[in-house]
Amino acid sequence: MALIINGEHIDDEIIEAEFRHIKSHYERTLQVACCERDPEFRGIAKDNLISRALLGQESRRRHPEVSEEDVTARLTKLIDEAGGEMQFYMNIGMQVKDEALVRENVAGGVRLDKTLQEIYAPEPEPTEAELRACYEANLKHYMTDEEIQASHITKGLSGATSRQEIYQAMRDVRSQLLAGADFAKLAEEHRSGDQQQIDLGWFKRGEFMEEFETIAFSMGEGEISPVFNTQLGFHVCTVTGRRPSVARPFDEVKADVRNRFLEEYRDKRFNALLEELKATAKVEDTNPEGESCGH
Repeated sequence: MALIINGEHIDDEIIEAEFRHIKSHYERTLQVACCERDPEFRGIAKDNLISRALLGQESRRRHPEVSEEDVTARLTKLIDEAGGEMQFYMNIGMQVKDEALVRENVAGGVRLDKTLQEIYAPEPEPTEAELRACYEANLKHYMTDEEIQASHITKGLSGATSRQEIYQAMRDVRSQLLAGADFAKLAEEHRSGDQQQIDLGWFKRGEFMEEFETIAFSMGEGEISPVFNTQLGFHVCTVTGRRPSVARPFDEVKADVRNRFLEEYRDKRFNALLEELKATAKVEDTNPEGESCGH
């Protein structure tokens, strides 16, 4: 046993599973290579499990018994949110025959909900001044999306003898633009059909192909892009307008600010409870180093 929390044993397999879950998250976001941060991730895994165990113990102390009606209500909600009983059991990696164990786990969730409701109550009603302070402190969350207006000239590969032929043609177009040729006029000359757009209008990130947006949003107004390609062919684009990200007015986002204020309040109360439980807990770590990856 690697962890014993107030007499409750946490199996090595559980610690390893939590460690792998945390490490895979960082690997997916390209924030880790091989085993360089394994000790850090193992520490996070153990801290997570200690916190869960202490919350579970405190919830059982406060609410040793929960009604079958409450358990059924919570389980029904979880099944509905999963899209049905079959999908629910697939999601949690269990079978319908394991319902008794599932209900036991769900009962733990009911206890925790009741405990947190007690910890958070009574929730404060923030004043206007408190909301405005919260708004100012979290202004980055209330910004509009940056927008640009762009035009482009594009040539697909259909009918071409080679990619190099199209690429060279677009390089020639770009050279003319850099020499002062009118973009709109040149775009009309190279337009492949009436359906092909030249002026793409105003757009935000996420509305066009990523390759196109990476180029367009990195450019200044009036700048001519290099020749680049997407699945549609080769492009040259120019940015004709830009609307920078600006703060949305307080009155427009007041409801969101109030929700954030209450979330921060709950976080403070939750963290205070955890710190209190950890301060009095007896935690034994019989394998503080954990397993090596062997590399």
